[in-house]
Amino acid sequence: MANARTTQATGSQTPGPQTSGQATKLLYTPEERRRRDTTRWTLVQGVLAPFQFLVFLVSLVLVLRYLATGEGLAIATASIVFKTLVLYTIMITGAIWEKVVFGRYLFVPAFFWEDVFSSVVCGLHTLYVVMLVMGWGDAYAQMLVALAAYASYAVNAIQFVLKLRAARKQEEAMGLRATGAEASA
Repeated sequence: MANARTTQATGSQTPGPQTSGQATKLLYTPEERRRRDTTRWTLVQGVLAPFQFLVFLVSLVLVLRYLATGEGLAIATASIVFKTLVLYTIMITGAIWEKVVFGRYLFVPAFFWEDVFSSVVCGLHTLYVVMLVMGWGDAYAQMLVALAAYASYAVNAIQFVLKLRAARKQEEAMGLRATGAEASA
């Protein structure tokens, strides 16, 4: 998830630069690329992804501070809840982005593993909120769940960054110009 959803691998094949005699897989078909470049949801994802990462970093520091010192429980808790709300926002808008670009809300072949892992990220964040609201476990146990959620978020963020880099490299190799959120990412 999270996750800048501005790149994709579709499994489409095209003539062009080839290695080992095999056709190169396009990250976008020409029509998907056009839809990606013209939808406002690409910009939304391009803004939300770095914002979510900043929220993550601040919250991570607050959670680690609480775990190390026992101080700042309220602010750490508030930061996790806020991070969860930002995550839900980027997941919903990302699903809309996938629908506009690929015709399906989630689990398009090009984003399958990123979406699977985003589901794990959402599940762990949701578990934290449920534990908090229901009073399950003590604050320390809840913070450990938050750390697990944050670790999964970090892995998911890496997935999306690698996908973005692959899209840029392919567009450069094909002589295409990066536009929209990709140009500023």
